[in-house]
Amino acid sequence: QVQLVESGGGLVQPGGSLRLSCAASGSIRRIVSMGWYRQAPGKERELVARITGLSSTNYADSVKGRFTISRDNVENTVYLQMNSLKPEDTAVYYCKLWMYDSNYWGKGTLVTVSS
Repeated sequence: QVQLVESGGGLVQPGGSLRLSCAASGSIRRIVSMGWYRQAPGKERELVARITGLSSTNYADSVKGRFTISRDNVENTVYLQMNSLKPEDTAVYYCKLWMYDSNYWGKGTLVTVSS
């Protein structure tokens, strides 16, 4: 089994920054990519950012230029640096790991952007 543990969520004012981390452990084999999704109240879960083993990235249009995803391949950890946060970024953020033949989700970390 694989475990994903997210950290770094919290309450931040509009315009502020947060850095999320997700550490993967357990029966990790070939990781294809890691990424972040989010789900706001009453909305569907959506992809925020994804990074491959070769550090190719893609972002949701709503976060381009504000969020940066990065990855530590040795520690099997993925990060999401979130800058210029807006109230509409408020959501539970979930880490996801894609391996060659399976994928796993973290339990989520809450990000609240409010004054």
